[in-house]
Amino acid sequence: MNIIIKPLTPELSADYFDFFENRAFTDDTPYRCYCQPYQMTKEQEKAVFDKVDGPDVGRVARKVAERQIDSGALQGYLAFVEGVAIGWCNANNKSNYPIESCTGARFYAPAEKREKAVVCFEIAPEFRGKGVATALLTCVCEDAKAEGCIAVEGFPVVRAERYEWDCTGPIRLYEKVGFVKVAEQDGFVIMRKELK
Repeated sequence: MNIIIKPLTPELSADYFDFFENRAFTDDTPYRCYCQPYQMTKEQEKAVFDKVDGPDVGRVARKVAERQIDSGALQGYLAFVEGVAIGWCNANNKSNYPIESCTGARFYAPAEKREKAVVCFEIAPEFRGKGVATALLTCVCEDAKAEGCIAVEGFPVVRAERYEWDCTGPIRLYEKVGFVKVAEQDGFVIMRKELK
């Protein structure tokens, strides 16, 4: 299988939405998103979603993601096989995340720290366990180093078995790419890779 990794750009929006709408959640997981919450504060989420429910939530979430992609707030990488997007990794400079996202996550660090955060993976079910997430994470680290970042961090949740809403990737994924555990708090681990 030849996996091609491409950074998300506005020109790849159609591939991004095609992935999320047609392949990302085909295993009937109850969770649906466009990976937009990590870039939103609680106040932004409330302003956008407060009076929305039912099927309109997905439509509004897509609009938010469209704006985030166009503005560069939502960044990451798409994995392609035979020209079709089959995987996603949300990875961005830590300074581009809010101090606290609407999910309660805290990935932010000042720009002068020159660190990236990997906050989400989604792989089409039939491509899981085939090296797609490893290829995505490896590309994140290579590009971060080329951009002058000093480190990349990931935040896997500690669980005994896979949980359908897990999107942060397992600890072993990070270890495979050279990350080491630097802290554990509130049920998740901070994995870090120094870029030398």
